Amino acid sequence: MTNKFLIVVVGPTAIGKTILSIEIAKQLNTEIISADSRQFFRELNIGTAKPLPQELSQIKHHFINSHSISQNYNVGMFETEAISFIDNFFKTNNTLLLTGGSGLYIDAVCKGIDDFPPADALLREELTNNLKKNGIADIQNLLKKLDFIHYEKADLSNPHRIIRALEVCLLTGKPYSSFRKNTAKKRNFNILKIGLTVERNQLYEKMKSSIQEVRARGARTLIIANDEEAKEVADDLIIIPKTMELLEPLLNTIPLQLFAYHIAVGLGRDVDRPRNLAKSVTVE
Repeated sequence: MTNKFLIVVVGPTAIGKTILSIEIAKQLNTEIISADSRQFFRELNIGTAKPLPQELSQIKHHFINSHSISQNYNVGMFETEAISFIDNFFKTNNTLLLTGGSGLYIDAVCKGIDDFPPADALLREELTNNLKKNGIADIQNLLKKLDFIHYEKADLSNPHRIIRALEVCLLTGKPYSSFRKNTAKKRNFNILKIGLTVERNQLYEKMKSSIQEVRARGARTLIIANDEEAKEVADDLIIIPKTMELLEPLLNTIPLQLFAYHIAVGLGRDVDRPRNLAKSVTVE
């Protein structure tokens, strides 16, 4: 079994993924990959919740401000670039962090995505014009006609996703669903997933707060492994058995720095225990 670990921190917006990832990266002396579909772009700085400059200065981040919005960049390209980076990084390192708010991009790294035909700019423009002229119901009905299986599963409120599925149907003459194999690709590293969650009303209150306050405070409730509640965050949370015994007693009552320390110890890393910390911290 390989000793390479990709630690994936997932959870809803404003729950504190960034601050926890930074603390874990500090303990493991490693770096962070961002898997957020908006943070890639240098020009998008409003409403994207990019890590603050002081956070970026603490730990090296990748795939933040890495591309221009004028470039054609999609999840397939991200998968290729991220896996290439990870494979190279693991030649000289044993751990790496992955975090972000785009579940599709997280899955692209952890599971891989299916191969679809490339986009067609002219067809996309035609479908977009149809959307503008006739409304979303028109393209919804077209998808229902061309691929009822995907129509039943698709997010019908997302016109971008509908148009992409229609592109594939019209370009290939085959249903979009026929390209979805749902078979995870084998990766050359272990994946350790940590799902953050908090009571919904608390989360809504946090999202109402300023971005700066959310980043400074974060959320500290952690659900590990196959806990039913955690499945709302990620349906395949994984944690290696070696860390399980260490972490279960610490849930909800541990400072972030100390939690990061136990992650490192659980992975067999030789790290110093954080100093000057209270024995427990009540979850906010």
